[in-house]
Amino acid sequence: MFAALFNSFIIIMCAVVYTEDKLAMVVVAAVGLAADAVLYALCWRQMLPTSAVSRGAVPYVLWLMIAVHVLCYMGLNYELYPHATDSVGWQAFFSFSCFLTLPLNLVPLLLLTALSCGVHTLVLGLIVARRLEENLQGTMLVRQLLGNVMLYLCASVVGVMSYYMADRKYRTAFLEARQSLEVKLTLEEQSTQQEELLLSILPKHIADEMLQGMKNQAKQQDVQQQFNTMYMYRHENVSILFADIVGFTQLSSACSAQELVKLLNELFARFDKLAAKYHQLRIKILGDCYYCICGLPDFREDHAACSIMMGLAMVEAISYVREKTKTEVDMRVGVHTGTVLGGVLGQKRWQFDVWSTDVTVANKMESGGIPGRVHISQTTMDSLHGEFELEPGDGGDRCEYLLEKGIETYLVLPPKQVSAWLKRKSGTLSNRNSNQLISTTATNGNAASPQATPTESKTERSKMAEEQVINRRLQQELLKRETQQIMKDHQVNMVSLRFVDGKLEERYSSEKEKRSGAAFSCCMIVLFFITAMEVFIDPLLAVNYVTLAIGEVLLLILTVCSLAAIFPRSFSKKLVSFSIWIDRTRWARNTWATAAIFVLTMAVIADMLSCVPPSLRMSNGTSGLVLESFGGRSCGENPKHYSFMAVMSLIATTVLVQVSHVIKLGLMVLVVTATGAVNIYSWRDMYDLYDYLQLASYRASMVPSKYLMTMMIIVMMVSFYFFARHLEHQSRKLFLWKIGVHDQKEKLFEVRRWNEALVTNMLPEHVAKHFLGSKKRDEELYSQSYNEIGVIFASIPNFSDFYTEENINNGGIECLRILNEIISDFDSLLDREEFRCITKIKTIGSTYMAASGLTPETNMTGHNKPDDLSLIERWQHLADLADFALAMKVTLNNLNKQSFNNFMLRIGLNNGAVLAGVIGARKPHYDIWGNTVNVASRMESTGVMGNIQVVENCYNILKEYGFRFVRRGAIFVKGKGELLTFFMKEKEKPKRNGRPVTTTLPHEVGDL
Repeated sequence: MFAALFNSFIIIMCAVVYTEDKLAMVVVAAVGLAADAVLYALCWRQMLPTSAVSRGAVPYVLWLMIAVHVLCYMGLNYELYPHATDSVGWQAFFSFSCFLTLPLNLVPLLLLTALSCGVHTLVLGLIVARRLEENLQGTMLVRQLLGNVMLYLCASVVGVMSYYMADRKYRTAFLEARQSLEVKLTLEEQSTQQEELLLSILPKHIADEMLQGMKNQAKQQDVQQQFNTMYMYRHENVSILFADIVGFTQLSSACSAQELVKLLNELFARFDKLAAKYHQLRIKILGDCYYCICGLPDFREDHAACSIMMGLAMVEAISYVREKTKTEVDMRVGVHTGTVLGGVLGQKRWQFDVWSTDVTVANKMESGGIPGRVHISQTTMDSLHGEFELEPGDGGDRCEYLLEKGIETYLVLPPKQVSAWLKRKSGTLSNRNSNQLISTTATNGNAASPQATPTESKTERSKMAEEQVINRRLQQELLKRETQQIMKDHQVNMVSLRFVDGKLEERYSSEKEKRSGAAFSCCMIVLFFITAMEVFIDPLLAVNYVTLAIGEVLLLILTVCSLAAIFPRSFSKKLVSFSIWIDRTRWARNTWATAAIFVLTMAVIADMLSCVPPSLRMSNGTSGLVLESFGGRSCGENPKHYSFMAVMSLIATTVLVQVSHVIKLGLMVLVVTATGAVNIYSWRDMYDLYDYLQLASYRASMVPSKYLMTMMIIVMMVSFYFFARHLEHQSRKLFLWKIGVHDQKEKLFEVRRWNEALVTNMLPEHVAKHFLGSKKRDEELYSQSYNEIGVIFASIPNFSDFYTEENINNGGIECLRILNEIISDFDSLLDREEFRCITKIKTIGSTYMAASGLTPETNMTGHNKPDDLSLIERWQHLADLADFALAMKVTLNNLNKQSFNNFMLRIGLNNGAVLAGVIGARKPHYDIWGNTVNVASRMESTGVMGNIQVVENCYNILKEYGFRFVRRGAIFVKGKGELLTFFMKEKEKPKRNGRPVTTTLPHEVGDL
């Protein structure tokens, strides 16, 4: 664009006073203008050659075109009467412009600028010397050429500083873009990981609603709700599958706890993959029981057939475990079709579950089934379309519930083709090396880690691959940023480029620019070089030195005030505060910029006005009497050099940062107006005399120098203004892109925060961190062993009597709402400080399961607790769990009073060693296993409503904490034989004078 304006200027100036000898100049300028237009169109339409060599050559072609334009202008336009100032202003203009516009490194730019200025000076010197051969004064010509060199040096130095500032700005923007992209990719990866984990535990429609509910709850913290939020939906015409491992007790005896978890993990991982194949939604894993549903959340016509296929596949898959462990294990599968209420209950450790009478029937179909067979109900058979051969199941003979309800059952005969396929698939699975799974350790509280560790070369390759991904994404983002019309997405004033949004504009104007001090120092450099130029032209003009001293001092003050914010340690606190205030206040920045350009302009004008016209005399020449100047060859004989000082002032205005293009236009108009007024009015006679002495009779064929110089400055001002406007447009685009990336990061942060809140509400926090902390294979999950853990099971046995699916209860939803309130109140107890060591494991129907000592702060590494810890210190978490059991009873009593119900808790408590872990390939499920868990469950199932039952070992520990017990006696426990048990009643207050003080608690039940 700069070259096009230059050629247009030449054509217009030639056209104003046209003569035949200007034809060559007009033709050259027209050809140059056409070439400029073609190149501009190619760049605009992105039609330039795509090869790296061709693109790299374009800047050099542009430089060569400009250099030829200037040389042609100098040689053709001033061919008859050359002077040492011919086209010097344009050469300085383009020398500076190359640093602004050409996409080259600094060294090539310096070499190209030095070459063009050197050639221009050499050619101009030779032409002038040849033209004035008879009347040549070598000293004056050298001084004029050195004055030109000062202008070139000024343009180059300021150009280098401008290049540096722009380069730092774009490098900073690039680094910010890269850093933002790295953060964005990390957040995207973490969010994806969290979302996958989240959606592996909850159906998407439930997860989305829960996320929205958490956000709404955060916004309405002060609003009190009558009921806790419940996420529950009714799903009709679905098939429910229950599958239980027959012989699990034998399997448990044949394997260690770690081997058992590893085996379950592999088996359930296969079940999860089969569930994905047969369109099943896994609901839960309850110890050795796996159950899932087909037709939820999206309805399927073939839900019954898919569930039966899933059951057949599970029966075949268990054969692998049977072969591997040499035990008589098998799968017992039951399928029933009906209606379920699906959702989550409670406020912590959310897990998707289903409730309904049909779920109970499906469970009974499994327990009344036959090992190795798929047992289906009449309603499931009615949903089939002849896909399977069936035989009578006689479920009522094995299950009293099925007999009471009069449910007809059938056993599925697997089709031959299906059976053959399942065997092939099972063989494939059997050949897989189970050593790929994690190797669990027997330590207390240590997470298992993979046996194989990555080598350094793999780590380096991984880092290189990640780097390539980042670079590729960064290139895409930058290209996208260049192509997208980001400014169109925000309303902008087309004249001032200001954002219509006042807050956005205020945010943009307060952006800190670290290079403002360098921009003000450019004004000092410009003043120094133009004074040096004046010294070469007229060393005896004293005003030059005065304006230099005063101007430099004033500009130094402005520069220091601007630099103080960049180097706060080098200046006083008050000055630094003042500098920061200037940077952050728009009108103060504009005032500071105006002051700098005003000082520079006034220095130039003062020097121009102090110049006096040269002395003249008549002398005899070859063509008669001629008028020539004599004396000291003063500044009056070189008025164009002083107009070139205005060009330098325009350059200084251009490099100002954090200043609106409108303000820059006003400052440039000030420079042009002041200089033009001096040229046209104050120096009118001086320029006329210069034209007379320089051009003689040819001056009638030329535009007067006073107008030519003024028009040159105006054209340059227009060029610089369009560049300043473009620069501000780019700056605002960078700003919008920057805040856009920032907003994206904030959104991703928010998404990650909410996803993390959901994930940590479904898995214990330390387990969730382990899951989300690194990239793991599907099977490489989590396992921890603990030696001293407390386990509690608390059920509400009479809730089943309360639950009905009548219309008055909205099909059972209102009954579940009461259960949700109960479980939510139990969950809220865990927020209390004294129960921080208790971890909720899960809910099973109306049974609440929790454990103490699983949190990192309460467990200690190693096989045994340190010997220096007393029994009281070691089992404090178990005492807290016992207090939690008592608090649950108080909570339920309070809810009974409010809802006019009579729910009662039956609680079992036990302590000992457990294995905690996560099983399931794509649907991780956290649970705990071991004899301790089994006994705690039996303590609940064999207990009495309203009581807390413990075994002797637990009794011996808890009595040391002041808990009071009633001996129940020996009871038979399935798989354990006779166990001595106790009912925990209350907790005594601290002893006084050696005697315990007891208080009857409101939640106590009578002694048996």
